[in-house]
Amino acid sequence: MKIGYFGPAGTFTEEAASQREGELVPYSTIPEVFEAVHSGEVDQGVVPIENSIEGSVGVTLDLLAHQYLLKIKGEIILPISHNLLINPDAELEDIEVVYSHYQPLSQCRLFLEKMGVRTQATRSTAAAAGMIKDNKWAGAIGTRRAAQLYGLKIAAEDIQDHENNMTRFVVIEQEDHAPTGKDKTSVVLCLSQDRPGGLYQILGEFAGEDINLTKIESRPSKEKLGSYIFFVDMEGHHKDLKIMKVINRVRSKVGYIKILGSYPQEGDD
Repeated sequence: MKIGYFGPAGTFTEEAASQREGELVPYSTIPEVFEAVHSGEVDQGVVPIENSIEGSVGVTLDLLAHQYLLKIKGEIILPISHNLLINPDAELEDIEVVYSHYQPLSQCRLFLEKMGVRTQATRSTAAAAGMIKDNKWAGAIGTRRAAQLYGLKIAAEDIQDHENNMTRFVVIEQEDHAPTGKDKTSVVLCLSQDRPGGLYQILGEFAGEDINLTKIESRPSKEKLGSYIFFVDMEGHHKDLKIMKVINRVRSKVGYIKILGSYPQEGDD
């Protein structure tokens, strides 16, 4: 089993992917992970989809909705603890600029403002760690593993603005998961433009079958200004009878609906 992930080594996505059994293969971007799974270069891919502080990862949602027919086969929820990494010869007061992926920079905004440093976004947390290993005046926000990989020291731990910082990752594959009895289903749908109260009616269909929605989020459809698609997560498997009934009824009331996958709910083992 080969598992592609949004790398390089030393990222939180690698930590999430390491929970799967198989050979880990890093890719530089999220689209490259999708393409590797699509082409069969790897069997599965692991990519971030949502953070409890900063919200959804737009590129992952867009690739699922618009560009690939891949399915979500699993989810991994990881507690995120950010650390400030610096050169072994540096001290905290030496740091003038901090590098990291834009998400950690946002999640540690208050800490960085208190430091009074400049910030610079990078492709990943691991890439940031690699950039500063020979720079006494720069720091990086990254993982403990990144510190080990690049010979850095941890100058400050748990620097995120909020304690309950969690990131949700999804496992993508050609097919989704068989029913387990404790599942979640993700769909994306587009409302018909000429149907007033369309979203209200759709939500009513789920409520009528007592289906719990765990997430609903809108994103631009990329067709025109003011046109949106909706991502919906619900409890249950798309092969469950009541889920099948609702989805069939919803099809007649929307422009389109696409099942992104059914998979076991994380933490319900």
